Formats: sequence, C-alpha cells, structure tokens
Amino acid sequence: MSQSGLAPQEVASRRSVIDTLELDVRLLGMLMAFAAVALVFTIWTGGTFVGPRNVFNIAVQTVPVAIMACGMVFVIVARHIDLSVGSMLAMCSAVMAMCQATWLPNIFGTDFGNPVILGLAILIGFAAGTGMGAITGWLVGYQRIPSFIVTLGGLFVWRNVNWFTTNGQSVSLTDPNLLMFGGTEGVLGATASWIFGLVASGFAVWGIFASRRNKQSHGFVVKPLWAEGVMAGLIVGAILFFVGWLSRYPIPEAKLKRLFEAKGEVMPEGYTAMHGVPISALILITVAVVMTVVARKTTFGRYIFAAGGNPDAAELSGINTRALTVKIFALMGFLCALAALIAQARLQSHGNDIGMLEELRVIAAAVIGGTALAGGVGTIYGAVLGALIMQSLQSGMAMVGVDTPFQNIIVGLVLIIAVWVDILYRKRLGLSK
Repeated sequence: MSQSGLAPQEVASRRSVIDTLELDVRLLGMLMAFAAVALVFTIWTGGTFVGPRNVFNIAVQTVPVAIMACGMVFVIVARHIDLSVGSMLAMCSAVMAMCQATWLPNIFGTDFGNPVILGLAILIGFAAGTGMGAITGWLVGYQRIPSFIVTLGGLFVWRNVNWFTTNGQSVSLTDPNLLMFGGTEGVLGATASWIFGLVASGFAVWGIFASRRNKQSHGFVVKPLWAEGVMAGLIVGAILFFVGWLSRYPIPEAKLKRLFEAKGEVMPEGYTAMHGVPISALILITVAVVMTVVARKTTFGRYIFAAGGNPDAAELSGINTRALTVKIFALMGFLCALAALIAQARLQSHGNDIGMLEELRVIAAAVIGGTALAGGVGTIYGAVLGALIMQSLQSGMAMVGVDTPFQNIIVGLVLIIAVWVDILYRKRLGLSK
C-alpha cells in the first residue's frame, strides 16, 4: 500500500485517466478552487450567490479585468510587467467620453448621441490606447528602461492626464448605443443566447476533433476517442449551462415598460423577457479566443513565448525582441481601451476614479491563472478564470457583509498563495530551483 492508502494499481489507474484526458493540472486546480469558492458562498448566502441574477452580475463585472488580463499574459510571459493598465483605462475612457460629449459634437455641429460620433469616439479611444502602449513598449524595448519603472511612471502620468482631460469632472454617458456594451443594457435575450450557445458548442466540438485529425495527419499520438468525447461533453455542458442559467434571469417589468414606451408602444399584459448572455461577455469570449489563437498558431505568439523562455537565445535566433516588445505593449494598450469602453458603458459615465487599482487586479488575475512571473509560461483561459475567481471572491464577500478593506486583504493573500503554489509546482517539475 502507498502512503495515501491506495494500492499502487489504483494510483496508476487514476494517474492514467488524468494523463489520458490530457488534463491541465493547473487548470484543474483552479476549477476546484472556483468550485470551492462557489460552494462556500452558496451555503453562506442560502443559494443567492449562484442565482441567475448574481451570476449575471459577476459575469458583467469580470469582463474589463479579464480583457486586460489577456494582454497581461503576453506582457508577463515576455518577462515584463505593466503597472499602468488601470491608468491607461482611465485615460482611454476620458478621451472617449470627451469625444462623445464635447469635442466631436462641437467639431461636427451635431448633438450628443449621434451613432457616427460614437463610432469615431471609439476609434479615437482605441488609437489612444494603442499609442500609449506603443510608447511604453518603445521606452522598454529600444531605450532599455525597465518595464517596472516605465509603467510605474505611466501609472501616475496617465491617471493625472486623465484628470486634466475632463477638468476633474465626471462625464455622464447615456447614449443607448454606448450602453449596449455595458452588460445590463446590452443582452442577447433567451432565444439568441440559446442560438449562440448551440453555435459555440458546435465550434468547440469541431475544434476538438479538427485538432485530433491534424495531430493524426502529422503522426502524433492522440487521445482515445472516448477521451475526446468526454472533453467535448464537458465543454458543451459548461457552455449550455452558462447560457441556460443566464436565460433564467428576467428583465424587470418596469424596465420592459420603458423599452416599449421608448418605441411608442404599450407592453402586452403578462409579457416577460429574459436577459440571457450580455454582449460584453461575448466581447470577452471573442478576445479570449483570438488571443489564444494568436498565442498558439501565429509567429507573433511563438516569438513571445520564445523571448520569455530564453531572451538571449531568441535574439540569437533572429527575433527582433525590441520591435516585439513594442507590439506587446501596443496590444496591451488596445485591450485597455476596449476594457475602458465596456467599463464606462456599464457605469454609464466616466469618473476620475475609473480603473483605480485595476492594474493590481489584472496582474493578480494573470498570476492566479498560472502565468509565471519568471516568464515563458501562461495561458489566456487561465487569466480569464483567474479574473472570474477574483470577482467571485469579491462578490461573495460583499454579499455576506465583509468590509472592502478586508476584501482587499483576502485578494492579496490569494495572490501570494497563487505565486507560492506556482513556485512549488515548477520546482516539482524541475523547471526552477
């Protein structure tokens, strides 16, 4: 008998199942942690924590941090850090808010709420975010200033330029076209959500078996067919459960009446409608899928992991690591602008404190998700799950009346524990000393 009390054959059998399914041990650990968090708060709140309304709110609140965490994975994998993402979010939000409310309406002589003005404002905000990121990358890559120093300076610079951009004033944003990006005002509804869920499930199954065929065509060993089926079933089940659960969250009657009145109609007696999947969550899913494809299937992604794994070898192999650094930070800036759009739409305003301390949550999400601070290792899905775990923790603690300072203490402890576990994991695999 082994020390665990199991016969060697049983241990080997359990290990072989995990190996056969090719389960990511880190991902499995994070899923177990997430399940534990959900279970504790579900019991503590009498089931309210996993109710459709709270799950919807957690999903919406997770999106901005998760989007930026996807970019932070590339930054950290390349052995850099970005402490300015929260301030860049605020700066991009300020630019888009002023473009919508003041600058562009004055230039074109139009009223606030024009769809063309909104489109231009979004493009300008994206350009501003990409530009700020590129400047950071140029200073880090070509001027050889440590990213910690450059982005720490950026944290102060962009946060205060944001203040001067709006003269310290909050900007109210009520354009319905903008609010569609925020979550509660922009949802698919039950029917469209189920269609999305079925289509997404189809793509997931196709992706699994297309990858299997690709491996077979190149002579690689593949998992047994039953193992592929199990993984496909788990993924499809998770997608459809998420869609079905959010499709149970009803839109308040008063809000439905306002929507009908806005169209000059009267709401039918007994009419009901469900929220379904928020548009902001669809944006996050799109970002996560695209970033995963970039990381795994493109030269740009391979160069990032090569440079993070061994910078000297990457340079000797002909990779232009300086230009690569500029591209990484420019991408990070673009994702900050996208997160800013979603954040201001959810809040329906731009305030000077928007994005405050988000840089810490973004870094924590990436690290909790398994991105190694030593560089070279990280996954997009891990960062998204890390952001979801953090938001679930904060949401659960808020529901049971935990004070905000203590919430931040818990998040800090979780971050330290995550890094500690990562170090122990890498030592066990012989990846570090």
